[in-house]
Amino acid sequence: MSRPTPLPFSALPLGAFRTPARIRFGDCDPAGIVFFAAWFALANGAIEDLFVEELEVDFHDLHARRRLGTGFAHAEADFFSPGLMGDRVLITPLVTRIGGASYALTVHVHRGQQELVRLHLVTATTDLDARRAVPIPDDLRAALAAYQERCA
Repeated sequence: MSRPTPLPFSALPLGAFRTPARIRFGDCDPAGIVFFAAWFALANGAIEDLFVEELEVDFHDLHARRRLGTGFAHAEADFFSPGLMGDRVLITPLVTRIGGASYALTVHVHRGQQELVRLHLVTATTDLDARRAVPIPDDLRAALAAYQERCA
Protein backbone atom coordinates (compact mmCIF):
# COMPACT_ATOMS: atom_id res chain seq x y z
CA MET A 1 0.00 0.00 0.00
CA SER A 2 1.43 3.36 -0.98
CA ARG A 3 1.17 6.29 1.37
CA PRO A 4 -1.15 9.07 0.16
CA THR A 5 0.28 12.50 -0.48
CA PRO A 6 -1.12 15.47 1.44
CA LEU A 7 -3.11 17.90 -0.69
CA PRO A 8 -2.75 21.65 -0.28
CA PHE A 9 -5.99 23.39 0.69
CA SER A 10 -6.02 25.13 -2.71
CA ALA A 11 -6.31 21.72 -4.44
CA LEU A 12 -9.79 21.10 -3.02
CA PRO A 13 -12.85 21.95 -5.14
CA LEU A 14 -13.84 25.62 -4.97
CA GLY A 15 -17.51 24.72 -4.46
CA ALA A 16 -16.82 22.48 -1.48
CA PHE A 17 -18.33 23.18 1.93
CA ARG A 18 -15.79 24.17 4.57
CA THR A 19 -16.28 24.68 8.26
CA PRO A 20 -13.79 26.08 10.76
CA ALA A 21 -12.81 24.34 13.98
CA ARG A 22 -10.47 25.15 16.81
CA ILE A 23 -8.33 22.51 18.44
CA ARG A 24 -9.10 22.62 22.14
CA PHE A 25 -7.35 21.33 25.24
CA GLY A 26 -9.79 18.39 25.47
CA ASP A 27 -8.95 17.29 21.91
CA CYS A 28 -5.30 16.73 22.80
CA ASP A 29 -3.06 14.28 24.59
CA PRO A 30 -0.64 15.47 27.33
CA ALA A 31 1.86 16.56 24.65
CA GLY A 32 -0.69 19.02 23.19
CA ILE A 33 -1.15 16.94 20.01
CA VAL A 34 -4.64 16.06 18.77
CA PHE A 35 -5.57 12.59 20.00
CA PHE A 36 -6.44 10.44 16.96
CA ALA A 37 -10.04 9.77 18.02
CA ALA A 38 -10.69 13.51 18.38
CA TRP A 39 -10.27 13.89 14.60
CA PHE A 40 -13.31 11.63 14.11
CA ALA A 41 -15.38 13.70 16.55
CA LEU A 42 -14.33 16.91 14.77
CA ALA A 43 -15.20 15.34 11.40
CA ASN A 44 -18.63 14.30 12.68
CA GLY A 45 -19.28 17.88 13.81
CA ALA A 46 -18.32 19.12 10.35
CA ILE A 47 -20.69 16.59 8.78
CA GLU A 48 -23.52 17.85 10.99
CA ASP A 49 -22.73 21.38 9.76
CA LEU A 50 -22.63 20.12 6.15
CA PHE A 51 -26.11 18.64 6.51
CA VAL A 52 -27.69 21.81 7.90
CA GLU A 53 -25.76 24.51 6.05
CA GLU A 54 -25.09 22.93 2.65
CA LEU A 55 -27.42 19.96 2.14
CA GLU A 56 -30.36 21.67 3.90
CA VAL A 57 -31.22 18.41 5.67
CA ASP A 58 -31.66 18.88 9.42
CA PHE A 59 -29.22 16.37 10.92
CA HIS A 60 -30.87 16.37 14.34
CA ASP A 61 -34.39 16.07 12.90
CA LEU A 62 -33.22 13.18 10.73
CA HIS A 63 -32.13 11.27 13.83
CA ALA A 64 -34.63 12.41 16.48
CA ARG A 65 -37.91 12.77 14.60
CA ARG A 66 -37.40 10.69 11.46
CA ARG A 67 -35.46 8.03 13.41
CA LEU A 68 -32.86 7.58 10.66
CA GLY A 69 -29.29 7.03 11.74
CA THR A 70 -26.15 7.99 9.87
CA GLY A 71 -23.52 5.98 11.72
CA PHE A 72 -20.06 5.15 10.46
CA ALA A 73 -19.86 1.63 9.06
CA HIS A 74 -16.19 2.08 8.18
CA ALA A 75 -13.65 4.70 9.20
CA GLU A 76 -9.98 5.14 8.43
CA ALA A 77 -7.53 8.01 8.51
CA ASP A 78 -4.28 9.12 6.98
CA PHE A 79 -2.30 11.37 9.33
CA PHE A 80 0.14 13.76 7.67
CA SER A 81 1.14 16.23 10.35
CA PRO A 82 0.15 16.70 14.00
CA GLY A 83 -2.60 19.08 14.94
CA LEU A 84 -1.77 21.14 17.99
CA MET A 85 -3.74 22.68 20.81
CA GLY A 86 -4.87 26.15 19.72
CA ASP A 87 -4.74 25.41 15.99
CA ARG A 88 -7.51 26.79 13.84
CA VAL A 89 -8.35 24.38 11.05
CA LEU A 90 -10.75 24.15 8.13
CA ILE A 91 -12.64 20.89 7.66
CA THR A 92 -13.86 19.99 4.16
CA PRO A 93 -16.13 16.96 3.72
CA LEU A 94 -16.50 15.64 0.15
CA VAL A 95 -18.97 13.01 -1.04
CA THR A 96 -17.08 10.24 -2.86
CA ARG A 97 -19.79 7.60 -3.33
CA ILE A 98 -23.55 7.25 -2.97
CA GLY A 99 -24.85 3.69 -2.70
CA GLY A 100 -28.18 2.11 -1.84
CA ALA A 101 -28.04 2.31 1.97
CA SER A 102 -24.66 3.96 2.45
CA TYR A 103 -22.55 6.83 1.23
CA ALA A 104 -18.85 7.60 1.50
CA LEU A 105 -17.17 10.83 2.49
CA THR A 106 -13.59 11.96 2.46
CA VAL A 107 -12.97 14.62 5.06
CA HIS A 108 -9.89 16.84 4.67
CA VAL A 109 -8.54 18.84 7.61
CA HIS A 110 -6.19 21.74 6.84
CA ARG A 111 -4.21 24.26 8.84
CA GLY A 112 -3.62 26.93 6.23
CA GLN A 113 -2.48 25.13 3.07
CA GLN A 114 -1.18 22.12 5.03
CA GLU A 115 -3.34 18.99 5.17
CA LEU A 116 -3.09 17.51 8.64
CA VAL A 117 -5.38 14.50 8.31
CA ARG A 118 -7.68 12.89 5.74
CA LEU A 119 -10.53 10.71 6.95
CA HIS A 120 -12.34 8.15 4.78
CA LEU A 121 -15.80 7.42 6.15
CA VAL A 122 -18.57 5.13 5.00
CA THR A 123 -21.91 6.00 6.55
CA ALA A 124 -24.78 3.54 6.70
CA THR A 125 -28.34 4.84 6.88
CA THR A 126 -30.28 2.87 9.45
CA ASP A 127 -33.72 2.64 10.96
CA LEU A 128 -32.87 3.55 14.55
CA ASP A 129 -35.81 1.61 15.99
CA ALA A 130 -35.40 -1.59 13.95
CA ARG A 131 -31.58 -1.30 14.08
CA ARG A 132 -31.12 -2.28 10.45
CA ALA A 133 -29.88 -0.66 7.27
CA VAL A 134 -32.44 1.14 5.11
CA PRO A 135 -32.15 2.91 1.76
CA ILE A 136 -30.87 6.47 1.82
CA PRO A 137 -33.98 8.71 1.98
CA ASP A 138 -34.77 10.46 -1.31
CA ASP A 139 -34.23 13.99 0.05
CA LEU A 140 -30.84 13.09 1.49
CA ARG A 141 -29.83 11.20 -1.67
CA ALA A 142 -30.74 14.20 -3.85
CA ALA A 143 -28.87 16.62 -1.56
CA LEU A 144 -25.75 14.41 -1.46
CA ALA A 145 -25.80 14.02 -5.25
CA ALA A 146 -26.23 17.77 -5.83
CA TYR A 147 -23.35 18.54 -3.47
CA GLN A 148 -21.16 15.90 -5.12
CA GLU A 149 -21.92 17.48 -8.50
CA ARG A 150 -21.08 20.99 -7.24
CA CYS A 151 -17.70 19.69 -6.09
CA ALA A 152 -16.90 17.82 -9.32
